[in-house]
Amino acid sequence: MTNAAPISETDLHALVDDQLTPERAAEVEAWLAGRPDKAAEIANWRRQNEALDALFGPVASEAVPTRLDPHLMARSPARPRIAWTRLAAAAVVLLAIGGGIGWFGRSYTLPSSSDELITAAIEAHALYVREKRHAVEVAASDRDHLVSWLSNRVERPITPPDLAADGFNLVGGRLLPGYEDATNGPAAQLMYENAAAERVTVFITAALDDRSSTYEFLTRKALDAFYWANDRITCTVVGDLPEDQMKAVARKVYQQLTWRPDGGGA
Repeated sequence: MTNAAPISETDLHALVDDQLTPERAAEVEAWLAGRPDKAAEIANWRRQNEALDALFGPVASEAVPTRLDPHLMARSPARPRIAWTRLAAAAVVLLAIGGGIGWFGRSYTLPSSSDELITAAIEAHALYVREKRHAVEVAASDRDHLVSWLSNRVERPITPPDLAADGFNLVGGRLLPGYEDATNGPAAQLMYENAAAERVTVFITAALDDRSSTYEFLTRKALDAFYWANDRITCTVVGDLPEDQMKAVARKVYQQLTWRPDGGGA
């Protein structure tokens, strides 16, 4: 390492995105071995990549619309400047998604409160999915009461996501504490079950104080957890399903709770 080039932030980002040569990657990994705090931050970036890939991966594989093909755009008649800037902005978004999904949200690091929420969600899932008669406080058969009760207590409109297309039906829900010393109030847990008696839970709270956007994926106690936060809510989807199925369910929950937070149009 004595003759190696200094390790830069660019090297760290490239390491996470698998853009380094094996030799340079080994140098960076060796550098991180002596810096546990930085290594933990890099591990967090990698988990963010995994969560973002689960939530947005299908978009990255979609073909760029023909109207945004740069060659066709160059040959098309001149248009007002405002139209060109809109198309250019759309093209930049598509290229960003397709070219490096890991850069999205890179500036966000996982605060301790987020880790506390994930832990609370996993522990609640492990406790209640084993229950037969008392898995939920309010059953899905009383859906109107369930929605109004949880929405009022969490102080956010909560419409249970529809996961029927993925084979999961709503069992019901319950109110839980968010985590110790939480300032964003209690949590709502929604439980779903499929024909094989497999269950997933959705743990929702009001937004954290910083209202920042965070994405996280981790496996703990043999359970997968997909967590995200924005300026409205935090949400953790917990389950023990095959990877592709777990990602599909998490993505569906994200779309309906984050893109459509009030149950209305996108």
